[in-house]
Amino acid sequence: MSQERYNPQDIEQKWQRRWADEHAFDCDHNSDKPKYYLLEMFPYPSGNIHMGHVRNYSIGDVMARCKRMQGFNVLHPMGWDAFGLPAENAAIKHRTHPAKWTYANIDNMRAQLRRLGYSYDWRREVATSRPEYYRWEQLFFLRLLEKGLAYRKKAPQNWCPSCHTVLANEQVIDGLCWRCDSRVEQKDLTQWFLRITAYGDELLRDLSKLEGGWPDRVIAMQRNWIGKSTGAAIRFALEKPAATAEGEEAAFIEVFTTRPDTVFGVSFVTLAPEHPLVESLIAGYDKADEVRAFVTRIRNMDRLERQSDTLEKEGIFTGAYVVHPFTGERVPIWLGNFVLADYGTGAVMGVPAHDQRDFDFARKYGLPVRVVIQPRGERLDPDAMTEAYTGEGVMTHSGQFDGVPNVDGKAAVAAELERQGKGRATTQFRLRDWNISRQRYWGAPIPVVYCEQCGMVPEKEENLPVLLPLDAQVRDDGKSPLPELDAFARCVCPKCGGPARRETDTLDTFVESSWYPARYTSARKDDAPFDMEALNYWMPVDQYVGGVEHAILHLLYSRFFTKALRDLGFYPPHLDEPFTRLLTQGMVLKDGGKMSKSKGNIVAPADMIEKYGADTVRLFCLFAAPPERDFDWSDSGIEGSYRFLQRVWRLFEESRDRLSPLKACGATADDAAAGEARALRRKEHLTVKKVSEDMQPERSQFNTAISAVMELVNAMYLAREKMGRSEAENRVFSSAMASVLTLLAPFTPHLCDELWERMGHDGLLLNEAWPAWDEAALAQDTVTIALQVNGKLRGTIEAPAGADKAALEELARADANVLRHTDGLTVRKVIVVPGKLVNIVAN
Repeated sequence: MSQERYNPQDIEQKWQRRWADEHAFDCDHNSDKPKYYLLEMFPYPSGNIHMGHVRNYSIGDVMARCKRMQGFNVLHPMGWDAFGLPAENAAIKHRTHPAKWTYANIDNMRAQLRRLGYSYDWRREVATSRPEYYRWEQLFFLRLLEKGLAYRKKAPQNWCPSCHTVLANEQVIDGLCWRCDSRVEQKDLTQWFLRITAYGDELLRDLSKLEGGWPDRVIAMQRNWIGKSTGAAIRFALEKPAATAEGEEAAFIEVFTTRPDTVFGVSFVTLAPEHPLVESLIAGYDKADEVRAFVTRIRNMDRLERQSDTLEKEGIFTGAYVVHPFTGERVPIWLGNFVLADYGTGAVMGVPAHDQRDFDFARKYGLPVRVVIQPRGERLDPDAMTEAYTGEGVMTHSGQFDGVPNVDGKAAVAAELERQGKGRATTQFRLRDWNISRQRYWGAPIPVVYCEQCGMVPEKEENLPVLLPLDAQVRDDGKSPLPELDAFARCVCPKCGGPARRETDTLDTFVESSWYPARYTSARKDDAPFDMEALNYWMPVDQYVGGVEHAILHLLYSRFFTKALRDLGFYPPHLDEPFTRLLTQGMVLKDGGKMSKSKGNIVAPADMIEKYGADTVRLFCLFAAPPERDFDWSDSGIEGSYRFLQRVWRLFEESRDRLSPLKACGATADDAAAGEARALRRKEHLTVKKVSEDMQPERSQFNTAISAVMELVNAMYLAREKMGRSEAENRVFSSAMASVLTLLAPFTPHLCDELWERMGHDGLLLNEAWPAWDEAALAQDTVTIALQVNGKLRGTIEAPAGADKAALEELARADANVLRHTDGLTVRKVIVVPGKLVNIVAN
């Protein structure tokens, strides 16, 4: 019989058309099946998908298809993170409008994703740059503003001179812009913020709910970024009142410390160079210009470098003093490069004897070192100390607290400060409020206006969406055209009806990606952001797949948005976390490095699909390494995956005359009474068990699952040559073939649906039940027993499974190799481990 050649191009497009015609991947929340929401992080529409996309989306698709076959009602949507810097910068580079660039790329990338055969419910597709999406985001902003969770303030901000916009702290990586790698500067600007710190405690506490579902390192990264510290806020009265930037008078400087027990060891107070009182403090000081030069230099240092333990500490005296809250002593005020204005209060107390950073600073500038915590049984000499003492001990030179264990002294000092009105016990977070203002065009407009009569006025909800004008001409330098676009900027005040100007900053693109999973649950609803019934059914996402690089960006912001929208009534009360499980996939490398145009090492998915087919590309991306690991692209590797699929095709074609339309694990024990048929059925059920276990979300070891199917295919080739052709034996072979196709279907769905149909089955493999193995089929007739003489391996034997110790000893003593190695010796002892080994001790 002539055999048809494997042609992935024809097969794949045939099945993609059929899946679309049959709406194979559509789902609805009105179902009696258990739900499973599977989601991969949606892409920027950059122009073409890359191999990182293919790996990410192939992982998700395997999970989604497997869950459908396991009886779940699966939501698996796709959309586009379409606003923001990447799209705008690319459009400027290509001298086109961001909207035109974005929507052309969406069309192209959608076609590429369809060509890979992903099981998306395309009816739910969203693009964040569409007004029907961002109108609801503007509504959320207005409600956040109403609740005091959105606010505007002037403060030093991270400024990217290349992108012409501010960046949130989380978007500054090693002092560089997260998008363009330009050195970030500090700039005083009035910006919009979301009060993420209001949820600091809950964000930290609820990390415990994610343990076991999220990678440990992501949880640790969020915990460290939130950075909760317990201590005391202490007020040091200013020797002379100072004027704030707003013209008000400040009578004290407040510091936060985790060590209030060391307050009597304070010999200086250090302010951040950006602290708002600096200019007032140095007024009239003869070295004020030197201080200003120091401030200018330090303000533009890398923020992370300023927090580094290896940073060389630098400072300058301001000429001003505060008064110690307990002793009344004059304490000099310094500026230090290691203090940040937006961390704590922007001021720290210097206790050189008990803080290493302060110790280094004091030694450098000749400031006093005062020991106020003595370790038990020792006596520290401040003049002889070479490093700070940070351990436990007893308070000394600490007034009324002398002799108090310092662990107890922390609370005691805080209580006394509160009693005197000079401080209080408190906590602080490393987490800062989220700056959401962007000085760029391609983003969602912030729905507020500024009126000379009324001040800042929120837009009326019935006027939403505030549309981004698509007739704006983007500028080559990246600056936003909106401030000069009168048709947009000039407007009427919603409150008084007088002339006003719109806010021309746009929202950070991470705002859009913080709530998109919920919109997928009712993507076409036009009278509200969500259908609450659908939201209740689908959320939270059961399995999220995406890169670890978003650990303290998108993932943290999404957690905050979930809690805020819950409290605003948009989410159900029980929805505390957006993602139950998280899988962070590794990167696809080439020649040991990240794929990039500049390195000339890009592998284009379209080229690989054209050469090998989508199934091969999917298979290789999943077989090359466990999903959480990076892997290096290999031409020989993808060729090996292609050969394996050809091997499956050839096995099917060469065996068609013995195949019948059985389901996976469809042969009975009677069909496989003995010999090769029994062995093949056992291998089939072992494979189903192995693959089923590897596909569980807590394992997701797709590479070993594929390897197990490869072993079954090898076993089928061998069995085919040895097995007879009785009806029963053919049933065993057909069952094994059905299991191969069913287990491979999530990985290589086109090939498997094609062979499934050729096998005589009706319907799609997607709608087949996931196979169940039979424990009885796993039993072995014989086991291999190792034979040892004096602990050295001398051979093996095949013994009946379940043979007792006496039977195994008898078989071992009769073995020729054992007899040869014990000849002339006296057997002293026989050690039998049933099912494993027999060791004969002789001398």
